[in-house]
Amino acid sequence: MPRLITPLPGPKSLEYLEKSRRYEPVCIGDQMPVVWREAHGCVITDVDGNEFLDWSSGVLVTNVGHCHPDYVAEVQDQCEHLFNCYDFLSPQRADLAEKIIEIAPDYLDKVFLVTTGSDATEAALRMARRYTGKWEILAFHGAFHGRTLGAASAGGSLGVKQGYGPLVPGFIHAPFPYCYRCPLGQESCETCGLKCLEFIDWVVSKESTGQLGAVITEPYQGGAGSIIPPPGWFEGLEAWRKQRGLLLILDEVQSSFGRTGKMFALEHFDIRPDLVTLGKGLGSGVPCSAVLGRSEVMDNLPPGSMGSTNGGNPLSCRAALAAISIIQKEHLVENSARQGEVMRRAFHEMKAKYECLGDVRGQGLVLGLEIVTDKASKTPDPVLSRRIVEECWRRGLVLIAPIGMYGNVLRVAPPLVITDAEVQESLGIFEAALAAAQWSESR
Repeated sequence: MPRLITPLPGPKSLEYLEKSRRYEPVCIGDQMPVVWREAHGCVITDVDGNEFLDWSSGVLVTNVGHCHPDYVAEVQDQCEHLFNCYDFLSPQRADLAEKIIEIAPDYLDKVFLVTTGSDATEAALRMARRYTGKWEILAFHGAFHGRTLGAASAGGSLGVKQGYGPLVPGFIHAPFPYCYRCPLGQESCETCGLKCLEFIDWVVSKESTGQLGAVITEPYQGGAGSIIPPPGWFEGLEAWRKQRGLLLILDEVQSSFGRTGKMFALEHFDIRPDLVTLGKGLGSGVPCSAVLGRSEVMDNLPPGSMGSTNGGNPLSCRAALAAISIIQKEHLVENSARQGEVMRRAFHEMKAKYECLGDVRGQGLVLGLEIVTDKASKTPDPVLSRRIVEECWRRGLVLIAPIGMYGNVLRVAPPLVITDAEVQESLGIFEAALAAAQWSESR
């Protein structure tokens, strides 16, 4: 449970914050001033000894909890033997590839290991273009696929593009079903008939040069505000792309390995993506990412045409193997689904009580809380959103900075090992912070 022993931030934290301000660029981030010293399970300890509950998982990374003892033991043992061997084979790389295929849907039978989510996106885009022989790819407004140039070009938000143009050509963008704020002006997702799917044909007919070969999307849009598509949308997209002979790339960098209450988020839908990008929870701390796909697509690239200095290194592979083992042995997929439902019910109860909580959405242990000035207007309130995160921090609960297209969505994503007691304690802290922030704004 939280234990705060100094004013926040504490004196040692202030020293490090000043050092960071002096020597690091401001582009890194805008989080609460928590200077992490260590973390275990769902508890963060800062350099002053203050302890916080964690709703960030280091941005959806530490699915097995911080410094799980079995994970630490595997990584420590590997450090005594081998860190890097370029693309020479190691037992760890072969074992991890086998393990991922073992737990994946049975038609996905090859894995290409890299290091970061952006790496995986870039690799998948290259594979799709090489296999199809076409250079256009359909993506969606609000999407986030990474910050490297190709991944940012696939993204559908100004934040990763502004000031960096011209970008990689060949990306077409269509509206994603953001039902709380429908980009097509529909009143309800229950009655609109999925107009956003119909609109894709309009976009393609006006923007394509006839070279469309693939579609890339997230199972839910994370950076845009944890936006969950309505029932039937993914199945409709699957039918649409199959009729046109297009590949489907599913970006599961942040949604896989139990995060949504399924091992892979694609299991929520009746779809068969050709390529699936993985990351974050795959390594659960040590950077590791991958492209999972069909051999017909992946083996189209000749030997030596794709590689990575650090991709599939023995250390990251050993860490990923440990993480998958923990997820399976401790039934963390099931815990994610169960605890996520508890939290979702609690947030819906809060929504009925607080005018500023406009929408609650999510799957498993990734939830988005949209903060507004009032429910009638749905006007985004990024200032109040930031204040809620600050009030949580002052009470011993760490969230990342608000996300979303308007900076007004709170992302709730604790490690999948979170216990019943930690869920209840953190929900109590959050409601107290929400009430305090709303009261402060109303004065």
